[in-house]
This record gives sequence, structure tokens and C-alpha cells, in this order.
Amino acid sequence: MIAVEKLTVRAGKFSLSNVSFEVPTGCYGVLMGRTASGKSTILETICGLKRAVSGRIVLDGRDITRLKPAERGVGYVPQDGALFSTMSVGEHLGFALDIRGRRRVEIDRRVAELAELLGIGHLLDRGPEGLSGGERQRVALGRALSVRPSILCLDEPLSALDEDTREEMCGLLKDVCRETGVTTLHVTHSRAEAAELGQHVLRIEGGVVSQVRAV
Repeated sequence: MIAVEKLTVRAGKFSLSNVSFEVPTGCYGVLMGRTASGKSTILETICGLKRAVSGRIVLDGRDITRLKPAERGVGYVPQDGALFSTMSVGEHLGFALDIRGRRRVEIDRRVAELAELLGIGHLLDRGPEGLSGGERQRVALGRALSVRPSILCLDEPLSALDEDTREEMCGLLKDVCRETGVTTLHVTHSRAEAAELGQHVLRIEGGVVSQVRAV
């Protein structure tokens, strides 16, 4: 479960105050809102990339508000994927495990699992240059899932994709979340994405998060 309780965040001149909402365990949550409404700020605070001024963030019953990003058990896919030009697809998939000092055999096994899950086994030796938008998002998703997080945060992951690729990625995201059981929070301004993916749909407006739909 993702539980945000009376959260206050400030980022430059922008601020959010007293924000509260929940996404049930195992659900695909979608947070909708207009541009600059604070969607990404909330997501980045859950991930630990922005500091909460007050309030709490509780993930699976654990208060992670003051923990470092790596200690939160959260996988994060930024809007642009943020792939490193010097690393191959396979190295991206194994990166989080490598920096945690996991054994090579464990890393290789997990990379193979992720490549099969995401349909990118043929890309493992390639660099990010020349990958399509959908391929780049598959790699970014695999990197986020590599350490088997209990929470997955997606920041407008489909916004730069064409319609056919967006539909393909929606299907993949549903399959991945169903297979892994990860609790997901997907930020978007697209009603179509919310309708297609969201089991638990939230909207932020005027700094207030309200529930639109729950399945």
C-alpha cells in the first residue's frame, strides 16, 4: 500500500500542503492532474528525490518519510527514461543490482528474467542510442524493477510515444504489474491512460487529491 498522510512539500516557489491519499496493495493507481498541478512533485517525494517538509509517507506499513531513496523499496521510471549513453541495455537492467554488490550470476539471471518479461532480449548488447521510444521505456521499466521493489512509480511514461506504441506499452504495463504484484502509482494528464490502466484513479486539483474511481 502507498499511504500519503498530510504531506507538505516545497520546490522553489511551488508548494503543496496537507496532501493525503492511498493506493491499495497490488493496485495500479493513476494520479491525474493538469500540468504543474504537483503530480510529479508528489511522485518524486515518495521516491525520496524531494524532501517532505511535514507529513508522512507510509509504504507497505513502513514509514519511509526520512529514508534515503535506495532504502525505500521503490522503483522509479522518470518521464524521459534517463538512460545512460555509456551503458548497454543489459548493463542498465543489472545496474541497481551491481551497485548493491550482488553476485554476477545473480545479476545475469535477473537480467535474463527482465529481458524475457519485457521482450527486449534482442537488445541486451545495444546502447540506448537508436532505440525507439517504446524500447527506451521498456529498458527504464526493467531497470526500475531489477531489485524487485514493492512499489513502482511512473512519471508520465507514455507521454512521448505514438498512439500504437502507447497502446502496446499499456498492455505491457498491465501484464508486468499483474505478474509481479507490484503496487503502482502512474502519473499522467491523459484520461485515456487513466481509463485503460487505472484500478484506483486519483485526481489532484488545487492541491487537493480526490478519488475518482476504485475497482
